[in-house]
Amino acid sequence: MKLTFTAFLLLILCSFSALAQKTYSVKGTIRDSVANVGLLNSSISVLNAKDSTLRKFMRATTGGAFNIANLGKGNFILLVTYPDYADYVEKFTLDSVHADHAFGNINMSLKSRLLKEVLIKGTVAAIKIKGDTTEYNARAFVIQPNSKVEDLLKQLPGIQVDKDGKITAQGQTVTKVLVDGEEFFGDDPTLVTKNIRGDMVDKVQLYDKKSDQATFTGIDDGEKTKTINIKLKEDKKNGYFGKIDAGVGTDGYYEGLGLYNKFKGKKKMSAYGTIGNTGKTGLGWEDNNKLGSSGGIQFGDDGGAFFDGSSGDNGLDSFSGRYDGDGKPVARTGGLHYDDKWKNDKYTINTNYKIGSLSVDGTRNTITQQNLPEDANGKVGTINSVTDQTFDNYMFRQKLDAAFSIKLDTTSTIKFTVDGTLKNSTTRTTNKSTSRRGDASLLNKNERDVDNEVDQQLFNFSTFYTKKLKKKGRTLSVNFTTGFNDNKSNGFLKSNLGFYNKQGLLDSSQVIDQLKTDNTKTSKVNTNVTYTEPLSKYLSAILSYGLSFNNSNSDRKSFDQSAPNEYNLLNTSLSNHYIFNQVSNQGGLNFNYKRGKSTLRFGTRIADVTFKQEDALSGNSAKRSFINWNPSANYQYKISTYGSLNVNYYGNQTQPTIDQLQPIRVNTDPLNVVIGNPLLNPSFTHRFGLWYNMYKVLSEQSIWLNGNYGFTTNPIINNVVTDTLGKSVIQAVNLTNKKPSNYNLNIDMGRKLTGLGGINLGARLSTTGNIYYSFVTRPPLPTALNRTKSYNYSAQLSLSKYKEKKYQVYINAGPDYTIGQSSLQPDINNNGRGFNADYYISVYLPFKFQITTDGQYQYKAATQSFDNDFKQTIINASITKSFLKAETLKLILRGNDLLNQNSGFSRSASSNLITQTKYTTIRRYFMLSVVWDFSGMGGGASAKK
Repeated sequence: MKLTFTAFLLLILCSFSALAQKTYSVKGTIRDSVANVGLLNSSISVLNAKDSTLRKFMRATTGGAFNIANLGKGNFILLVTYPDYADYVEKFTLDSVHADHAFGNINMSLKSRLLKEVLIKGTVAAIKIKGDTTEYNARAFVIQPNSKVEDLLKQLPGIQVDKDGKITAQGQTVTKVLVDGEEFFGDDPTLVTKNIRGDMVDKVQLYDKKSDQATFTGIDDGEKTKTINIKLKEDKKNGYFGKIDAGVGTDGYYEGLGLYNKFKGKKKMSAYGTIGNTGKTGLGWEDNNKLGSSGGIQFGDDGGAFFDGSSGDNGLDSFSGRYDGDGKPVARTGGLHYDDKWKNDKYTINTNYKIGSLSVDGTRNTITQQNLPEDANGKVGTINSVTDQTFDNYMFRQKLDAAFSIKLDTTSTIKFTVDGTLKNSTTRTTNKSTSRRGDASLLNKNERDVDNEVDQQLFNFSTFYTKKLKKKGRTLSVNFTTGFNDNKSNGFLKSNLGFYNKQGLLDSSQVIDQLKTDNTKTSKVNTNVTYTEPLSKYLSAILSYGLSFNNSNSDRKSFDQSAPNEYNLLNTSLSNHYIFNQVSNQGGLNFNYKRGKSTLRFGTRIADVTFKQEDALSGNSAKRSFINWNPSANYQYKISTYGSLNVNYYGNQTQPTIDQLQPIRVNTDPLNVVIGNPLLNPSFTHRFGLWYNMYKVLSEQSIWLNGNYGFTTNPIINNVVTDTLGKSVIQAVNLTNKKPSNYNLNIDMGRKLTGLGGINLGARLSTTGNIYYSFVTRPPLPTALNRTKSYNYSAQLSLSKYKEKKYQVYINAGPDYTIGQSSLQPDINNNGRGFNADYYISVYLPFKFQITTDGQYQYKAATQSFDNDFKQTIINASITKSFLKAETLKLILRGNDLLNQNSGFSRSASSNLITQTKYTTIRRYFMLSVVWDFSGMGGGASAKK
């Protein structure tokens, strides 16, 4: 017993000795995060976690090393500081199990370097980086009374807003603006930025929105949309706000707008209506009249792409619902919006209803040069035509769409989307054309009238189910889509065509007076199952299988008269009932490798496509099968938070459309008759892409480069046979020994010049090019292959500066040069230089006045094809007087096209044609408008200083 007690005492003494030997220490090395060198004399402090009192202190030795002992047990804080570097802070614990704590290398970052990640303004963090999202804190910026989200965006570093409201962020165009993560009246960004008040905003988030599939799986599929999300303040999510704008002008011009929004928590309800004839066909920048430029808006909505590509308009002229400054419009639009989330966001709904009508009437003058092969005497042939057209187009459209999603549990969701569209359009055109031979002798004259009505119904429905399986990264998703497009048209074609000999005498004539009907129906059913499997920490496989059905049925008939106004004689040579069905079994295997800053995605889809073609009138039918390969590869290197490089390749097969396949003669234009070709085969296009972007927050310096190059094998081109009377027969055929190609390259650069008062300097260099082919025949000569080259080079320089409630200035100008050449006419080209400029200036004056002016200058030099140049200068101006304390009431006097020079103009080259068009458009007028912004939001409206 005595021995046992002695042993027990020895054991206790040894234990105390062991405890006394525990040092309870920390150690590590302080280094620069980039240079990877030790930071000598760094200050290392150990603080008690409970009250932050100092426990131990030392400075780093050679190489940045430190070792602090005799700390004892407890919870501590390690604080490391070094001049010009951001502080390093980390909590740690020492106990009997973990008596020593090794921090290893502690990488310190310069404060200036960190500012690229977090920019501090005053005492409020103005910008934070959260992964791939840049978040702006609205409280850090000046928000004036009654200002809009657009005014807030103009202050945010890296974001520019032009005079039309178009948003550019970090060198890229923003195409989507969300409110609390939800779409607001679809995809028009300015419905949000021009109508929601700035003082309602809590945060502005900027990021690249991925596709639903990529968002779910976490595997980047390359589909990204530059997106801004407006997060509202909690006390601004209840109440109402809106706007009323009414104006009347000279020469019968007018416009009106009403917008009402009501928010209640996560529930949003909105309604709007517009009316006017000034070129605005909605609420956003995309709806503005572009004064004859290539921009414009699409009033129509196809409700989803259909595989067959049928026009469904019986071959007659029809109105697409697009207005781009060509003619004079009258637009009436309206819409309703509702979205909500409930039961802890388990259920989400977003729905829109839009209704509107658009009528456009005007005149066009078109000059065309048609190039032909050399004749038997070696003389190059040309046909020069002049066409004068009057047109009267109208469309009425309604569309309802909805998206409803359910979170079934923590691992699975299901989303339903549906949309339906009804369209009714009428087209009335009168054409008078004259064609002359190359020696200027009269060839033919044509007077043609078209009266056409088209009714269209579109419907689409889709279901997207997602499931995350037990293993991390293993997912399953199922996508089902279906839809139909039903077109019915009824129209009249009247044509009086005369042909003349070389002495200018009438040689023969052709009169057409026909009724044309078209009933075209297309439907689709597509299913796709996608499974992702992580093969390792860095590599994943994506397997997919899809079954698709695309059916087209086109019944097109032409009727001649048996008696005046009795169109009941079927013209069998111009009538056909054609059925085109496609079945596709598609499988795909792709791999996604992601490690560090690199992401590589590669693989292919293989589809067995079967065509079943049936001519219901003749009884002829055919069945053909094709194997479609769609390889793809994408490599992305993320240089930094604001910089990345992306290289990609994509190959896809293009099927012929039912309009190209249907064996029918279309004589809408008797001088250019189109014939279908049921023997067409698919073409295959290879496309290579490159883009690079880099943005620096402190200097607001950006560079954005993107380019594409593609070529097509077995392309579908036109075969044009032109006789001695100037009549052409056009048919689509496959070209086996040549490859049409195209490219584009754009470089955008921007920088804020702090030494010049913060002026933003921008530069853009761009070039585009096309090489395409067509067969041209001039009987009795053999067919010639025409090669057309078209290139454009342009450069622009811009200066801009914005100061809230003081002024905004934007100036942009630069030259361009176009090259156009046809192999049939090697001595005649369409080469010409040009120059374009535009500006916007807005200045705030005392007594709540504001003066605004904007303008555009366009110059096109004469070419060998067109012997006259084109110049026009457009200047607009307005003066605004604001009333009331919050400036919610405004009186605006606006002048449009003060110099009265706006005239529609365009030049183009395609196939063996060179074309110049002039058209009527909106010119000078003055308008007086009253604008009232009203609000009853929670928290009231206030200025943030």
